[in-house]
Amino acid sequence: MTLALSLRSKRRIRITSRRWQRRGIFLLGGIAVGAAAVALAQLADFAQIAFALLLSKSRYISLVVTPLGFALAVHLTNRFFPNAQGSGIPQAIAARHLTDQAARESLVSLRVAFGKIILTLLGLLCGASVGREGPTVQIGASIMFALGRFSPRRQPGLILAGAAAGVAAAFNTPLAGIVFGIEEMSRAFETRTSGLIIGAVVAAGLTSIALMGNYAYFGSSAMALRNGLDWLAIPVCGVVGGLAGGVFSRIVIVMARGFANPVGRAIKRYSLGFAVICGLGVAICGIISGDTIYGTGYSQVKSALESGTPLPADFSILKFLATTFASISGIPGGIFAPSLAVGAGIGTNVASLFPGAPISAIMLLGMVSYFAGVVQAPITAFVIVTEMTDNHTMVVPLMAAAMIAYGTSRLVCEEGIYHALAQGFIARATPRSSDGGGLR
Repeated sequence: MTLALSLRSKRRIRITSRRWQRRGIFLLGGIAVGAAAVALAQLADFAQIAFALLLSKSRYISLVVTPLGFALAVHLTNRFFPNAQGSGIPQAIAARHLTDQAARESLVSLRVAFGKIILTLLGLLCGASVGREGPTVQIGASIMFALGRFSPRRQPGLILAGAAAGVAAAFNTPLAGIVFGIEEMSRAFETRTSGLIIGAVVAAGLTSIALMGNYAYFGSSAMALRNGLDWLAIPVCGVVGGLAGGVFSRIVIVMARGFANPVGRAIKRYSLGFAVICGLGVAICGIISGDTIYGTGYSQVKSALESGTPLPADFSILKFLATTFASISGIPGGIFAPSLAVGAGIGTNVASLFPGAPISAIMLLGMVSYFAGVVQAPITAFVIVTEMTDNHTMVVPLMAAAMIAYGTSRLVCEEGIYHALAQGFIARATPRSSDGGGLR
């Protein structure tokens, strides 16, 4: 009897110890992800300031610096940090679905995370229209994967937690991080690890707040639609933003999968030359825009929202083109912030159809519409825009615009961009597959 009780006690202690170990891994990982997100945010700001100082010497220097920077980023990615290209979210999604340890490690590891940080900063340093939020997702997943060595059976949950924590810390939007993890990363609610994932998100969010303070990503906006004709801006933004987002996704997916013709083979063979062409395209867009489309687009959108002043009429199309060039070039960098900037430009254009309407409110509709059209994750889209602008009076209009944009986008592109690109990485990790996949 005494022996049986002793064995049961030891078993309980062992189980309890393992549970606390798992919780500790998720919380420690959340803190590490939060710190990494803050560091990348600060360094990204410095990189964009450095590029702006360079432009102050000569606006046309971008015609040299940007193409050469693109080529260098692609060379370093291909040579030293394979699978660090693009936003990084498809790699994190693919890693969750793979079961082979080596295949996972090729997509999410500390080496990949280090390369992602360095090369994302290089892109911003040469004026690429990329964001840091998508890379933070892959970095977060990589940190959690590294910690997962202490709990191998929990690795898929840890990768999911790292990705969600990355979004939460990058935007200071904890709710959006959780929703992103459910809607986009897993597309299901995993009850066994949901509490641990939320714990990691909270830890990452608190770390970000402790280091940078509590803030709304795009500042606070109390603007709301008035009664009457202003509400017609919801379907207009939803349709226009959804179509544009679907077109962007379709282009990126098609380019990532490649073409079975001489042009496609030339792009694959001469990847550095193609990167130079894309960089030159970004530089030309930048010069035409008056240097407003380089980088994330964060400062331009934040200023416009807070002041209620419209963005330039050509901002949306030029930012769209610059982001497309950057996304198909093969350099590391995200599309979150640039997509929100394109959406803000679309909102400005739509607002011109509604004289006297609050322009900031319609810009928010454009942001959520285009973003939902690109990622085809409407819940994440309206939650993230609501949290990052601290505007809860626009929740219902944002929800409606996001759903309209989602439906419209699927008419152009049937697949969500992240999951479509993730299939490429999964295929490459499968020996039987010959599909190149992934964002070059």
